[in-house]
Amino acid sequence: MSSTPAESPLKPAVEPFFDPVTGTVTYVVHSGPGSVCAIVDPVLDYDPKAGRTSTASADRVIAFVRERALIVDWLLETHAHADHLSAAPYLQARLGGRIAIGEQIRAVQRVFSGVFNLGGAADGTPFDHLFADGDTFAVGPLAARALHVPGHTPADMAYQIGDAVFVGDTLFMPDVGTARCDFPGGDAHTLYRSARRLLALPAHTRLFVCHDYPPATRGPCFETTVAAQRRDNIHLHDGIDEDAFVAMRRARDGTLDMPTLILPSIQVNIRAGRLPEPEDNGVRYLKIPLDAL
Repeated sequence: MSSTPAESPLKPAVEPFFDPVTGTVTYVVHSGPGSVCAIVDPVLDYDPKAGRTSTASADRVIAFVRERALIVDWLLETHAHADHLSAAPYLQARLGGRIAIGEQIRAVQRVFSGVFNLGGAADGTPFDHLFADGDTFAVGPLAARALHVPGHTPADMAYQIGDAVFVGDTLFMPDVGTARCDFPGGDAHTLYRSARRLLALPAHTRLFVCHDYPPATRGPCFETTVAAQRRDNIHLHDGIDEDAFVAMRRARDGTLDMPTLILPSIQVNIRAGRLPEPEDNGVRYLKIPLDAL
């Protein structure tokens, strides 16, 4: 890996897969049939009432990859999600690829390994690769770069692949704004600076969000641009300074409930989406810490 900024004349093809249950978008990024691809933020379906996982969302991704004879090189996580379980290991077992996340996942592992009493070293395992800020890599002929954009969590990464940037939860669609900053290690000042870093990219840069929570006036949308965000983002358009953003974000975060799937999601996703090992009765168990969060 190199720390040299990535440049690519190629415009990647981006296929979105929207999960309406969690509002999450998974992306397959490639340069055409038969090419190498990356999968960003894959979803494992989970029914919290039944305590059951299923794979309909991931199977749609698999079908697309196989229909186009794509070769999976990377399974990229923008952060340890609190609203869905990752399907990265399920996809890896069927399609191959390396599961990667930002190197600051270690800080998130340290916090939540304690909360869930998981034990083990908070050293980034079992992820296959940890990206540092500025690391460059490739998706076939597409040059790519990892950008550390903390604020929502300490480990958030954006991935710039050609003219496309997968921003995770740093930015939402312009009429939705930005993500919360009240998780452990989150910080509104930091999120503002991370977002402004992304918005300093060329105006035509395509931005792909990890979630959409559309207002009643439109359906789900996933793609925007730097220019549109700087003009229209309700929380971060040009002219909103850091202090005003932080005041808004802190007031707003104080009104938000915890995500429905935060307890199962975090303890699975800090382990690269790997589920707990079955116990002696053959059943896997997730933990619910009482009075700990």
